[in-house]
Amino acid sequence: MKSVPPSETDAAAVLPPLVDPFGRTVSYLRVSVTDRCDLRCVYCMAEDMSFLPKAEVLTLEELDRLCTAFVRLGTRRLRLTGGEPLVRRDVMRLIHALGRHVKSGDLDELTLTTNGTMLFKHAQGLAEAGVRRINVSLDTLDPHKFQAITRWGKLDKVMGGIQAAKDAGLQIKINCVALKGVNDDEIHRMVAWCGEQGFDLTFIEVMPMGEIGDSARLDQYWPLTMLRAELQTRWTLEDSDHRTGGPARYVRVAETGQRVGFITPLTHNFCESCNRVRLTCTGTLYMCLGQEDAADLRTPLRKSDDDGLLIDAVRDAIRRKPKGHDFIIDRRNHGPAVPRHMSVTGG
Repeated sequence: MKSVPPSETDAAAVLPPLVDPFGRTVSYLRVSVTDRCDLRCVYCMAEDMSFLPKAEVLTLEELDRLCTAFVRLGTRRLRLTGGEPLVRRDVMRLIHALGRHVKSGDLDELTLTTNGTMLFKHAQGLAEAGVRRINVSLDTLDPHKFQAITRWGKLDKVMGGIQAAKDAGLQIKINCVALKGVNDDEIHRMVAWCGEQGFDLTFIEVMPMGEIGDSARLDQYWPLTMLRAELQTRWTLEDSDHRTGGPARYVRVAETGQRVGFITPLTHNFCESCNRVRLTCTGTLYMCLGQEDAADLRTPLRKSDDDGLLIDAVRDAIRRKPKGHDFIIDRRNHGPAVPRHMSVTGG
């Protein structure tokens, strides 16, 4: 496999860290390597999606250079997302290249969020590249519901991929979006299954991003306060100070020994400790998932082989990072709080 050549800036000195106007050190970068996906989950995408022209998408070499610049600026955690990151052609070249930062100690963690459809093919390669844990999006254990939620996905293919990842030694966390009237009858089964498999589990509230067709988010929205109350009717939830660097707040399930996390952008936002920014596959940096302000990093990246302009652009962007997002489920207007789809920004 031909690898992405290391950036010429790798040997450059580590730079002062990125600190936003509220004193939060930004040390976590989430990178969407593609806006494309092989599924069409009803809460994430419209069925008839228009994707970015390939000419607008950064090359793997450019993504490597951008990520390396962030590592120099103090990024300690790097998560690759999409769309579905593993559908991008030759993406394993990029993952193997970025693994050098883990091996050098400059990066604490290189992780991936995936829908699991391509894990059967790439799980072993991910482990070899230095990935130690992955998040798999899985909202149901029912094959018929899975096909309905994803519009055409096959649950057995994802389950085979999860097993391949487990066999490769990857630590797996399941991400489950709480959907009222869809999977609200499965949460106990999901907790039990994750316990049996040795997986942690995170429940996520529906996020009001992008037009998704006929499904109104008000109909999908199930507050995690209600979900947690339902879990407590069967499981013993013990407080935990476990953190992964992301927004989830965890409890330990006494009966299984595994953790359950809650990501609550609506009922209780997680902005006060936000250490994250998101980079799209076109080189656009979003300082907040729930705000539209963004910075163009593609232009300074391509304007000079030296990273000076790029690093200045990153620092300027971090100085505009807001205190928090404005997510809300609007009961009068079912339109999204943010017009771009989640697949554009990265999960």
